[in-house]
Amino acid sequence: MTPVTTLQQSTGTARPVARRHRTRTAPVDARYPYWFYLLPAVVYGVFFLVPTVVSFYYAFTRWDLFTAHWVGLENFRTFFQEQSLVRGLTNTLIYAAITSGLKVVLGMALAVLLTSKIIARGYLRSVLFFPTLVSTIGIGITFTVLMNPEKGLINNMLSHAGVTGPAWLVDPSWALYSVAFVDVWKGVGLATVIYIAGLVSIPQEYYEAARVDGASSWTVFRHIMLPLARPATATVVLLSLIGGLRSFDLIWTMTGGGPGFTSDVIASVVYKQYQAGFYGLSTAGNVVLFVVVAIIAVPLSWFLNRKEVQA
Repeated sequence: MTPVTTLQQSTGTARPVARRHRTRTAPVDARYPYWFYLLPAVVYGVFFLVPTVVSFYYAFTRWDLFTAHWVGLENFRTFFQEQSLVRGLTNTLIYAAITSGLKVVLGMALAVLLTSKIIARGYLRSVLFFPTLVSTIGIGITFTVLMNPEKGLINNMLSHAGVTGPAWLVDPSWALYSVAFVDVWKGVGLATVIYIAGLVSIPQEYYEAARVDGASSWTVFRHIMLPLARPATATVVLLSLIGGLRSFDLIWTMTGGGPGFTSDVIASVVYKQYQAGFYGLSTAGNVVLFVVVAIIAVPLSWFLNRKEVQA
């Protein structure tokens, strides 16, 4: 059921019915000769396909950068027997779910606010997007100082309000969530921009019809904004989820995976294994991460795009 027909039912007034179209993969444009695709095909093969295949091969070997010995599934058995590696996999899923979910909810809410008739709307959009442009390492170092349990600005402000702040990056029960909060703060600007693009593309006729029908703001949001912004939602969910699954630089800068292994994710564990010289085991970890991302992202992409709505 389309958003407009749903609105018709909710308001009890007949309105023109928007048609739903299913998007299908378009065939390759036959106007271009085959040689036109040769260069991008070579680039794709050399820089993406070959390294992927080679990585899969080295995941089944014990190698030292110069020689490699085939060991079969031993690296994968070791990976899943290591408690720190399994903890890293669990933290990766938790981190991705938290950051992705918050970016979707906050991004949508901020997009609705920043597409409304408020003062200095353009300036506020720029301020919100600014953290996206800043270096992740720089943000990590800055928030490490701000979250210092004794001298940090955040706990000092909380103490003035009579609240004792936690040891954000030192307490095992807070470390992973503290980094996730910083990740959301940095990335919500991009999610908001994507949602703004989705909301401003909705035809004004739908809003005018809703106003004539006397629809409330919640009805307009639920039956017009939310369904017609579905392509933007799919983009934000996929980008933030994949980014969360492969996150490394912010976590490594702020906690180094600690305290202990409480904020370790797969990428940081793999990096530690590389530092220790276990290249085969590290490559197996990368393959596991690749498979996890593919298992989650591919079905999710299909699910989110199968009911894409065109106004």
